[in-house]
Amino acid sequence: MSATFVGMPAFPAFPEAAREAVRDATLRGNLRHATHTIRSKRARAVGELSDWAELREAGRRIKDHTLRHLDRYLVRLEESVTAAGGTVHWAADAEEANRIVAGLVRATGESEVVKVKSMATQEIGLNEALEAEGIRAYETDLAELIVQLGKDRPSHILVPAIHRNRGEIRDIFATEMGEWGRPAPEGLTDTPAELAEAARLHLREKFLRAKVGVSGANFMVAETGTLVVVESEGNGRMCLTLPETLISVVGIEKVVPTWRDLEVFLQTLPRSSTAERMNPYTSMWTGTPDGDGPDTFHLVLLDNGRTDTLADTVGRQALRCIRCSACLNVCPVYERAGGHAYGSVYPGPIGAILSPQLRGTASEIDASLPYASSLCGACYDVCPVAIDIPEVLVHLRERVVEGGPAVREGNRVVLKPARGHAAERAAMRAARWAFAHPGALRTGQRLASRTRRLHPRTLPGPGRAWSGSRDLPAVPAEPFRDWWQRTRGGKDEVK
Repeated sequence: MSATFVGMPAFPAFPEAAREAVRDATLRGNLRHATHTIRSKRARAVGELSDWAELREAGRRIKDHTLRHLDRYLVRLEESVTAAGGTVHWAADAEEANRIVAGLVRATGESEVVKVKSMATQEIGLNEALEAEGIRAYETDLAELIVQLGKDRPSHILVPAIHRNRGEIRDIFATEMGEWGRPAPEGLTDTPAELAEAARLHLREKFLRAKVGVSGANFMVAETGTLVVVESEGNGRMCLTLPETLISVVGIEKVVPTWRDLEVFLQTLPRSSTAERMNPYTSMWTGTPDGDGPDTFHLVLLDNGRTDTLADTVGRQALRCIRCSACLNVCPVYERAGGHAYGSVYPGPIGAILSPQLRGTASEIDASLPYASSLCGACYDVCPVAIDIPEVLVHLRERVVEGGPAVREGNRVVLKPARGHAAERAAMRAARWAFAHPGALRTGQRLASRTRRLHPRTLPGPGRAWSGSRDLPAVPAEPFRDWWQRTRGGKDEVK
């Protein structure tokens, strides 16, 4: 398994990346304004429903049931899609998925595609893989367009360009649009209406010209083979209906058993993500119906570490995620560090538990992500499918310390020894020995009290990582044992 997703550059560990990010005052301002606005609106939208807790529990149960029987529902999905005129392809990893999609595009004779916003295609680096094959992919979601034109990376699940303000977007449109197609209008300002109109004019010619569309999907219904995309702009619907060929790349965990199950998520996802009662555009398609939409439909089912995650009885709950981004908007760490510090297309709390499971913990960035949290629990409180992110974070920290599934070798996941925690293990062994020898513990406590004036306020060496932002606890002038002996004679009072 690759240490980074295909197409993603190598990243430093989270602490180093976050330290650099928090120095950017503009970034912090953009993030604070956007996350506070989104989470306030979400709270109002969720508060309208008296049965939100029941919907949340229903979503959790549906997802857990589906994951327990994923093999059965994936086979049912393949049968349904095939019966409706589509073709299903299975991709074990990013390389295989990219090879399948590139081959399908080449078979059409086309050299460009239009894309619906898709986390899965970002995960596998599809745009870069297609470019290497001489195929140009055009992002049509407004935020993804901003990221693509700016030669940037997404930093948020719902709003990939959340780290950009309107002035920065105007500059990107003015300087870069001409290189990708229709240039921005002369005298473009940073008003939302003008920016949206510039994007609309730029994209329209691509929609009308493109013969191949590439999408992801928010959900797949096993009983009918129906795929579902929810969005707010309408650009996705253009990609899903105008091209002659549609290729959808979807993670295997996105399947739900029935239409009745889908109804739960179509209530919880909009309110948790965009704070809307329902999405302005909910597009559904089943195979290739005559005279309606693309003539050819291909579904690429992507594993890329998901079955390895499924094997972890604690960590598998990350696969419930419906990509609403609510956890990002309440996370104090994300709000200050931003999405790029996570070194993944999945930032924030969900990225801190999903990326190390999909990619393993062999790289510095993946080994550090489970520690990119204060464990405050706000992410669990807002999750519409009740993923206990703090529980999984602690579980993954244990994996990092003890060693865990780090890399894939052939068809096997190989356990690698823990790295970088020798000092912590040595300290725990010393503490265990001391607690097993009361005399030595008593002597150590007295020595610590008598030399407390000489103690440093921070730890030396590797310990600076802990004490760099906090003082060491002050040692009392007298050990508790001695105080108890002096004041109570070593015996408790009975009244």
